[in-house]
Amino acid sequence: MTRLLDALALGWLGVRNRPARAVMSALGVALGIGTLVLVTGIPASGQASLDRQLTALGTDVLQAQGGDVSQQPVELPTAAAAMVRRIGPVERASAIANLNVRVLRTDLSDPNDTAGVSALAATPDLLTAVHGSLSSGVFLTAASERLPAVVLGHTAAQWLGITSVDAAQAPRIRVGTGWFTVVGILAPMPLTPELEQAVLVGWDAARSELGFGGHPTVVYLRAVESQLEAVRDVLPATLDPAAPGLVSVSRPSEALAAKRATQGTFSALFLGLAAVALVVGGIGVANTMIVSVLERRREIGLRRALGATRGDVRLQFLTEAVLLSGLGGLAGLGGGLVGSLGYAMVRGWPPEVPLPAVGAGLLGALIVGAVAGLYPAVRAARLAPTQALAAV
Repeated sequence: MTRLLDALALGWLGVRNRPARAVMSALGVALGIGTLVLVTGIPASGQASLDRQLTALGTDVLQAQGGDVSQQPVELPTAAAAMVRRIGPVERASAIANLNVRVLRTDLSDPNDTAGVSALAATPDLLTAVHGSLSSGVFLTAASERLPAVVLGHTAAQWLGITSVDAAQAPRIRVGTGWFTVVGILAPMPLTPELEQAVLVGWDAARSELGFGGHPTVVYLRAVESQLEAVRDVLPATLDPAAPGLVSVSRPSEALAAKRATQGTFSALFLGLAAVALVVGGIGVANTMIVSVLERRREIGLRRALGATRGDVRLQFLTEAVLLSGLGGLAGLGGGLVGSLGYAMVRGWPPEVPLPAVGAGLLGALIVGAVAGLYPAVRAARLAPTQALAAV
């Protein structure tokens, strides 16, 4: 322990006595480690922003529905959504039901004008289950789902000629044989086009106003992305244990495949750029230490003449190289963090710096210093006292 402390003191003395050279040598490592943090932090923030946008599309959403060999819809259990929520990786689940009633703008409208609009019973938790949002108005609530109120899908609203909702003068449409007030319009939802073309009626209102029996026809769920395929495998048996073959489940969206592909691409990029940055820094430290050995032969000779062993000399120069790299690594780490976080804030991305990159940066700086200082340390230790003093 005493020997190591002495080596640290001597190494620090060597760094402190040559400040200009130490700064220039540490600068190379700082640039390398700073580059490492930047090339991991900035793409990580960009990837986090991209992941957020892709997730908002519904990359973690699955859709399950019943259907027989003739492709006719099959009703699911009334507690289908609750059954799905009991699956471990599932985070949200909600159900809808096709009401099979006609939707008209007015009772004088041509039925052919809204032939593509479907009426669906829905619950207030549907919006969160499918990553949906509103372009106007409000969504169904626990109170309004009992009332004759509806929310229009984006495409359905265009077909019905309703572009916005004003609470003071809310438009009404005819659903089945009754009149319903439009309280909201959904924003575009490209991964769930069936909801874009739908008129959503509250679950309880559909029971009381339209004779709905309470059996859903489709279940939407959100699950942990890494477990999406596993959830898809157990979903049919969960919804219909007696006949799981009658339950079809959608495949994970293509957006999820794109998301995973970008993650793999970024990972490969990180490794390549980080390796180049560390090699550049190591070359700078090695060059400085070799020159230092040549210039400090008198010091080496005096230490050997006073009883220092070859191991002591090796440890001194190796410690000095590690200290140089460590100081450069800390400076580069600080600069890289400031740069990557600042860039992310300017671009409006979520600030994100991978902690493994920070740890790898510090560890990499120390390893680079040790490797770069190994040859100069061995060369210094091989100098005999008489040769070192005679060369001065």
